[in-house]
Amino acid sequence: MDYLRYQFKSLEKLPTKVWPEAKEGSIHVARSIALAIRQKQQDGEQIVLGLATGSSPIQVYQELVRMHKEEGLSFSNVITFNLDEYYPMQPDAQQSYVRFMKEYLFDHIDINPANIHIPDGTLPLDKVEAFCVNYEKMIDQAGGIDIQILGIGRTGHIGFNEPGAFETSATRLVRLDALTRRDALKDFPSEEEVPYRAITMGIKTIMKAKAIYLLGWGQHKAEVLQKAVEAPITPSIPASFLQRHPNTKVYFDHGAAEELTRFKAPWLVGLCNWDNDLICKAVTWLSLTVDKPILKLTNEDYNENGLSDLVVEHASSYELNIQIFNRLQHTITGWPGGKPGADDKTRPERATPEKKRVIIFSPHPDDDVISMGGTFLRLVEQGHEVHVAYQTSGNLAVHDHDALRYLEFFQEFAELGDPEPESDKKRQKLLKFLRTKSPDQVDLPEIRTIKGLIRRGEARAGARFCGLDDKHLHFLDLPFYETGRTRKNPISQADIHAVANLMEQIKPHQVFAAGDLADPHGTHRVCLDTIFGAFEGLKEELWMQDCWLWLYRGAWHEWSVDEIEMAVPISPEQLLRKDALYLCTNPRKTDRRSPATTNGSSGNAPKTATGAPPKPTGTWALPSTKPSKHSGAGNSPGKLGGDRC
Repeated sequence: MDYLRYQFKSLEKLPTKVWPEAKEGSIHVARSIALAIRQKQQDGEQIVLGLATGSSPIQVYQELVRMHKEEGLSFSNVITFNLDEYYPMQPDAQQSYVRFMKEYLFDHIDINPANIHIPDGTLPLDKVEAFCVNYEKMIDQAGGIDIQILGIGRTGHIGFNEPGAFETSATRLVRLDALTRRDALKDFPSEEEVPYRAITMGIKTIMKAKAIYLLGWGQHKAEVLQKAVEAPITPSIPASFLQRHPNTKVYFDHGAAEELTRFKAPWLVGLCNWDNDLICKAVTWLSLTVDKPILKLTNEDYNENGLSDLVVEHASSYELNIQIFNRLQHTITGWPGGKPGADDKTRPERATPEKKRVIIFSPHPDDDVISMGGTFLRLVEQGHEVHVAYQTSGNLAVHDHDALRYLEFFQEFAELGDPEPESDKKRQKLLKFLRTKSPDQVDLPEIRTIKGLIRRGEARAGARFCGLDDKHLHFLDLPFYETGRTRKNPISQADIHAVANLMEQIKPHQVFAAGDLADPHGTHRVCLDTIFGAFEGLKEELWMQDCWLWLYRGAWHEWSVDEIEMAVPISPEQLLRKDALYLCTNPRKTDRRSPATTNGSSGNAPKTATGAPPKPTGTWALPSTKPSKHSGAGNSPGKLGGDRC
């Protein structure tokens, strides 16, 4: 992503460092904090840290724990104040930030428990205001916050200071934004159980910190981070107030930085290192910016939108337009497995072998249908040997009342015969558990199994609708997912081996994987990492020389036009079939239309993309940065556009 050879100006109003991966940036932040802790220890002083929760600081905390255990970093002189807590919230609840901090940091270091301060979610409402006033006093009495760690929500909130928060606000009780509550749903059994309120430090409290580290990881944060860093200060993006802080440092990974001007439109801030990919990015950006078809772009359009250098250095607008139009056109194909007997020099997939062995990896038991259901149907209809591998059980998505309904059916069915006493005893135990379960209670292993079987049944129904035999369905139940909680285990060799063993068994020509790189801690990203790990472990196998990896995305976060390397159009009739397929795999959904239909896609012209990827000549090694192109020796995965009508 080194787009610029010389930068004339920067639109970023905060000092911003961009790292290839979140882990690298997190390690840097953790080492900066450790250095400050040790400096204070050397001077015989205490250090006050403001701590955040959520996915952003997790790897920072993991590195601090590692440094404590392996390098002797002591936290004996550390005082902490957490940003916020849901209200009401019991400290031992799964969703509690008290529990979060213990799991990821406090239980693993030598901090004095008396030095830990977290807003109290158990207080009666009439005690909250006094608590908030005292929380401010305790921060001041400790000498103020030396280093404040911040994440950012999709609404632009820092702490729980939602849009509209005043710059002068102090610690207080707030109402949570609807989007914030929807984002929190992943940690709660249902939307009804997500709290409507929280106790949070105010903007003024945060701004008093001596140093602030704002962390942003993942593509789903890119849009709001750009507004916080480059746009004018506004209460509608509370993080933008940080532009007034004298010592704020911002750390992004490549995904989170993609909306910054130096990455999205680098020609607006400097001289570019032009290559074919960046030229395609620029021309498609120009087409969308001036709302003109590519073939109608003029020299004037290029000159008035910061692209005069491109015309001067490379070609006239006419030649550029033809070049990029052809490149995009060559990505569109109705043959995702390759067209038999065709000249494939400008096609995204090989013509041979005519019938390919294909694995579609689906993180949950419906991602294959939601994100590439139309492509899935075409692969089967065109005679390829298609296998679907469901990487996780998806049991967390099954509500308790669905599990109870299935269990009650099984109990009543068993009572029609002569139920075995031992089996009946087990069923009664499970029925009692579901009927009395509290919202934050972890499911019993047997309940998780039942919920996983419900998802399996739905997945089978969809695959059978596509014409697949049951023996082509593979339920991997990767261990990292099976915690019974929204917080998963770290990826392990057992996860990678499960994927690698299936690939070794099938020896596919094509692998389709969910390419959602948004949240580095999300299930989709971990599932993708297991596939990358499997490719790395199998790279010396001869059959891998002919194995291509394609990354697909869903309706929520798609590849940009210039990134797509294979676009499979879908007709209105095929879209109806995809909707029927979606209903097979999601019978419990209240909205009976697939996300492809409800996301504004129906009726649009086909989305086109970048030119055909380089043909692989060997095997593909695990990249150290975000994948960008295609599978094969020295290359990265190809990018498959979502189904489009």
